[in-house]
Amino acid sequence: MTTHLTGACLCGGVRYEVTEPLADANYCHCTRCQRRTGTAASANARMRPGSFRVVAGEELIKAYDPGDGGFLKLFCVGCGSALYSEDPADPSVRAIRLGTVDGDPGIRPEKHQRVETAAVWEAIPDDGLPRYASPS
Repeated sequence: MTTHLTGACLCGGVRYEVTEPLADANYCHCTRCQRRTGTAASANARMRPGSFRVVAGEELIKAYDPGDGGFLKLFCVGCGSALYSEDPADPSVRAIRLGTVDGDPGIRPEKHQRVETAAVWEAIPDDGLPRYASPS
């Protein structure tokens, strides 16, 4: 598994590094992820606490707080790229958007979650991954 990852937003203004292997990955099919990404699902990977660091453009990162205790959604104000989410109760708990990683993230999504709200216009692929109605 890759032990040092880098990544960026679309405009390149925000750059980050992850210094430990990603913990686990999934596809989330919740409505919030659909609206945040404009896609049917969001591919995410949980980072190990203390392994994430913004190396450029921290001033470009803003957070959307859904207001219901859910994870904060952090994005670049320059280009709008969804970068990662963060637990408001414990900011060391984060999940990176796999599409922002440079190259191979060294991990593959292991499940589909929140399938009860999957987009009606795109079927969940028959990829053999387990499916859950809520996070597991």
